[in-house]
Amino acid sequence: MLWRRFRSPAAWGEAVDLFAILTVASLPWSTSLAAIFNAAFLVCMVPFLDVRAFLQSLKRPIAAAPIALVLLALVGTLWSDAAWGARLYAVNPTIKLLVLPVLLYHFERSPRGHWIFIAFLVSCALLSVMSWLVVFYPDLTLKPDHLERGIFVKNYINQSQEFTLCAVALAYPVVLLLRQKRYGFAALLIALALGFFANMAFVVVSRTALVTVPIMFGVFALLHLRWRSIAIISAALLVGAVFAWQASPQLRRTADTFASDYTRYVEKGEPTSLGLRLEFWRKSLGFFAEAPIKGHGTGSTRGLFEQVATPSGHYQASAEVIGNPHNQTLNVAVQWGLIGVGVLYAVWILHLLLFRGDGLANWIGLLVVVQNVFTSLFNSHLFDYHEGWMYVIGVGVAGGMVLRAQQAEAKAGKAGS
Repeated sequence: MLWRRFRSPAAWGEAVDLFAILTVASLPWSTSLAAIFNAAFLVCMVPFLDVRAFLQSLKRPIAAAPIALVLLALVGTLWSDAAWGARLYAVNPTIKLLVLPVLLYHFERSPRGHWIFIAFLVSCALLSVMSWLVVFYPDLTLKPDHLERGIFVKNYINQSQEFTLCAVALAYPVVLLLRQKRYGFAALLIALALGFFANMAFVVVSRTALVTVPIMFGVFALLHLRWRSIAIISAALLVGAVFAWQASPQLRRTADTFASDYTRYVEKGEPTSLGLRLEFWRKSLGFFAEAPIKGHGTGSTRGLFEQVATPSGHYQASAEVIGNPHNQTLNVAVQWGLIGVGVLYAVWILHLLLFRGDGLANWIGLLVVVQNVFTSLFNSHLFDYHEGWMYVIGVGVAGGMVLRAQQAEAKAGKAGS
């Protein structure tokens, strides 16, 4: 029986799905485990891979665009002045994009895509519980410095991204369940979403999440609600936001840092979080203007910052040297110019257009892309490990499910005619 299963394509397909589930479930907790399970996912696809069908699927723009960005990073090493070690190191953040077409191909054929979303939601819910425990029992954290409040593993930016995605994604099934008058299940999902928001309000939240949550809810309201419902829900959210603002000193402190960081940077040149970003963006625009078409090459960013760093008696924002300007567009523009920006935006636009329909997979895929686009205003989230994998897995799995549904509709249409 074991030998028959070893020779069974269906059994290998189940193993691929299992490792995909383990990958996404471990992502909020462990970088190493996620990498191991992802490697196992790819290995299990090899024995019964239909090579011709897979290569054919790579010709689709939604798969070709991320591959083009990786190839551009490789070709960009040829005109970079950085050391070869720095060039190859800068290629590495783009490699994960090669997994996206594989996920599209597999989940176009697998019926278990929804289990990926459930695994991620459950994993994040457990992490939320652990975050509350760390607030009351700080010694439970695995962070050696104990400096980040309510953080068990990773950091508050990654945790906020996960909780934001889960909380807003639940809006679609909640509305669907309410329309079907399944109030018990809807109440459970509402409680789960409020749990994520409560953690961000009273434990810790990133400023990027504060900016992107209203945008993500706005996208949902415009796509799935009537104007009367939008008005009622907006009023309820406003009341909830006011309550959270009054009840949470942590939330007020996080919001207040916007103004204080900007003032300290402008008046004293201090390296505040916001001040450093403004400094990085200003200098990066200058680098882009020097080589607007093809950029300075892969891995060149850190060397450019070293050249313009200003020496000073005490540490200031202008003296900071970094290899990541904390903006996805500028990160690409400095290295690969307008060519790179064109490819980057093609990736985002093509994936947005993929999720134009109705249904849970369309909603989750759209939300993943929207979140990545707007958070990439303040970070290079497509190239960052955690947020980049959230994009690759989210778009890959949801996109495969959408393609699978489109194929089923096409077959039904042919059968009907």
